[in-house]
Amino acid sequence: MILPAAFTSRMQQLLGTEYEAFEAALLTEPQVSIRLNRAKIASAQPTYRPVPWCSDGYYLDNRPAFTFDPRLHAGAYYVQEASSMFLAHILQSCFDAPIRYLDLCAAPGGKSTLALSTLPLGSMVVSNEYVRTRAHILAENISKWGNPYTIVTNNSAADIGALRHYFDAILVDAPCSGEGMFRKDAQAIAEWTPAQVNLCADRQREILADVWEALRPGGLLIYSTCTYNIEENEAMLQFLQREFGAKPVTIDTPVEWHIHPSLTDTPAARFMPHYTRGEGLFMAVMRKPGDSDECERDQLLVRNDKRKKSGGKSRKESSVKIPPEVKSWILAPEKYAFDADEAQITAVPIEYTADYALLSSRLDVVHRGIPLATPKGRGWQPHHALALSTALRREAFDALPLSLDEAIAYLRREALAVLPDSRRGMRLITYDNLPIGWGNHLGNRLNNLYPQEWRIRSGYRPEEWNMPEW
Repeated sequence: MILPAAFTSRMQQLLGTEYEAFEAALLTEPQVSIRLNRAKIASAQPTYRPVPWCSDGYYLDNRPAFTFDPRLHAGAYYVQEASSMFLAHILQSCFDAPIRYLDLCAAPGGKSTLALSTLPLGSMVVSNEYVRTRAHILAENISKWGNPYTIVTNNSAADIGALRHYFDAILVDAPCSGEGMFRKDAQAIAEWTPAQVNLCADRQREILADVWEALRPGGLLIYSTCTYNIEENEAMLQFLQREFGAKPVTIDTPVEWHIHPSLTDTPAARFMPHYTRGEGLFMAVMRKPGDSDECERDQLLVRNDKRKKSGGKSRKESSVKIPPEVKSWILAPEKYAFDADEAQITAVPIEYTADYALLSSRLDVVHRGIPLATPKGRGWQPHHALALSTALRREAFDALPLSLDEAIAYLRREALAVLPDSRRGMRLITYDNLPIGWGNHLGNRLNNLYPQEWRIRSGYRPEEWNMPEW
């Protein structure tokens, strides 16, 4: 690894006597870690070394070809860099009741799925991504995680900033110069320049300013990057203090976690490879001044409801009737509100019905709640996201367990063997007792209904399968 001379000079000034250890750490192999989805594999007990700041995180000894583990596609775990799991410690330290939470720059979804697993039960997580193609990748990963309290949007920070005082907490995992990824990504080294650092800092200030109004008074903004320099890190906290009166929040952290302190007086957590077992990361918490009683969210929801009743419809309404059978496909259907159009039947948590209506009227929604069904002939067939949902009532469907080789063939969207029984209809495809999708038994053949755009495209060699064990 050859580091840019300008980067070396800057880091020497920042770290002083620590620099040699830092540079040596950059030459070592990056860490590999995963985070389990306890909503799907509650009893799993891996023997790997745990990530100290995240109870569901584990370091692996090597990097398997994760693509060929059906459990990954089932949402049983997420491959996530250990440093970024520090968000779990922040969320657990700051919140003990359900909140409305925004992950502004959320793709590919690691921090959003972490929030879904860590925030108090009943919290609503809005995951946004500005780039359209990345928003669809985000929606895929959110669907696989299976939590119904979700909405995925494809909007700018300014669009969301118009939702004045709506969110209790906002994570801005800002686009950055990526210095913290040097050990993992040679392209990040090739693209780095001091000018890029300044360009990223300008963009970060713009994003923070655009979204600030969406945070309620007294709410928390969590700021994060995967870079080392002060311009994109501590300087952004100073910007929030200077321009918006934000107040730093200190997050107590055990010294044995070996997390590097801030390089200024503003409290923050710095993950440095010579100091902590993980890649480069910066994370800090800032509180918006004011009292939560000043929050305009309730008025926003009421105004949207009045607009809808007066004829300003947030979505194209439909007279499509929802069959009772479809509602019976999920657990506790009384806890959800259902709506339908010609393309899809959807269920959303009933306590957030007004919120989903508001967000659907203001933002470009890619995914929400539980997509239940899509039209098929004169009826409806289960949506792929339903198979992956933690709210699925599995007893409503006949399961078809697959072996490893069969499951990988299914995920490659290859033809499946004809079932020995003659019963026609939908089958819930499973691997290791985890649902991974649907198949439709037509009598003479079994249709593979795995989404075409999600299929595994690369070749598979069974002898290389070496996946996490629990």
